[in-house]
Amino acid sequence: MELDQGNTAFLLICAALVLLMTPGLAFFYGGLVKAKSVISMMMLSFGAMGLIGVLWVLFGYSIAFSNGPEGPAGTDSFIGIDGVLGFDWKTLGLQQLYTDAVAGGSGAYPTIAFAAFQATFAIITVALVSGAIADRAKFGAWMVFAGVWATVVYFPVASWVFNFTLGDDGSVVDGGWIASMGVIDFAGGTAVHINAGAAGLALALVLGKRVGFAKGADKPHNPPFVLLGAGLLWFGWFGFNAGSELAADGIAAVAFMNTIAAPAAAIIGWLVVEKVKDGKATSVGAASGAVAGLVAITPACATLSPLWAMVLGLLTGAVCAIAIDLKFKLGFDDSLDVVGIHLIGGLIGTLYIGFFSTDYGLFFGHGPAQLGIQALAAVVVLIYSFVLAYVIGFAIEKTIGFRVKNEDEVAGIDLAIHGEEGYVLENSRA
Repeated sequence: MELDQGNTAFLLICAALVLLMTPGLAFFYGGLVKAKSVISMMMLSFGAMGLIGVLWVLFGYSIAFSNGPEGPAGTDSFIGIDGVLGFDWKTLGLQQLYTDAVAGGSGAYPTIAFAAFQATFAIITVALVSGAIADRAKFGAWMVFAGVWATVVYFPVASWVFNFTLGDDGSVVDGGWIASMGVIDFAGGTAVHINAGAAGLALALVLGKRVGFAKGADKPHNPPFVLLGAGLLWFGWFGFNAGSELAADGIAAVAFMNTIAAPAAAIIGWLVVEKVKDGKATSVGAASGAVAGLVAITPACATLSPLWAMVLGLLTGAVCAIAIDLKFKLGFDDSLDVVGIHLIGGLIGTLYIGFFSTDYGLFFGHGPAQLGIQALAAVVVLIYSFVLAYVIGFAIEKTIGFRVKNEDEVAGIDLAIHGEEGYVLENSRA
């Protein structure tokens, strides 16, 4: 199969964009926490980049896409991108990696380009979870959790959702069970956002509340960081959504346009609710609204018109602005609103397809079947991720300990854990 250089370039550029999302997330989360824990917070994202990137090459890709259909990145190897147990690498060398190709949209791209693209999804999904345990988690314990959770939760769920082959009519003919039952999840509403949001809720329950947890007790220390992070996330999200088409074509263009429309409307929805509730529209609210809209449009970006994408964004921004206060009413400390934005936003976007998708939605005369399928997939991923994340987190807490000492939390965990400060205003050695 002859490689298409345009598709290959498109996929590699999109992979780079998605990788940028994780440093963007570090800025977004880092600005939301206390000044004395900003290094710790950002290191949780960078730790995920290091660990999950390595695990993906060693075995993550092969778990997610081994023994699957001969579709995107199908492989028979269980360990290693280059098929440690799949072929004689000494004989085939690197040539196998860059000549092995699969069809994608209007042209073929190297299998390893798809593997690189999916690696960035794995990294950002794990990093998202960290926002639920800000200001109080040990870095080493987080790294243990990240590695185990990625292995037993994210890699299998990614296989359920992303490992499939399409027939000539565009339907799934073989693949993971979620994809095979007809779920519409274009870029990862279930595998990424519901998955990460459920895990974040579990860890928030395991680690418990921060010292002095109360509404208004913890203010974002650096709103410009939050805005910068949201901007980088939005920029990278074009690769996330449009790149999931795996081809530079019309569907990718629709996904790209909707990645503008939905978060733009979500900013408006969030700010209106914020103004009504609190009397002020804030910069942090605008950034959070944009992210909520991006989360919701992720599964639906290729199945909605831009008008309906804006309706989705407006709805999600408003609902998530209200949902973030649930932690105070229900008594769990989801520090940076992973549940309120990613879990709730992911659920809204996934279910919205069953109502308003032009080709599948209930309101477009297609019946309730698709809505039922969407709901089933969302619930299964939510429960699977929550239960295993809780078990993993609980085991870590009871063995090596997951939470820092209260006195370290109060004093600031940057110095206690990393021996660094985010802001050194005076050089004591001068």
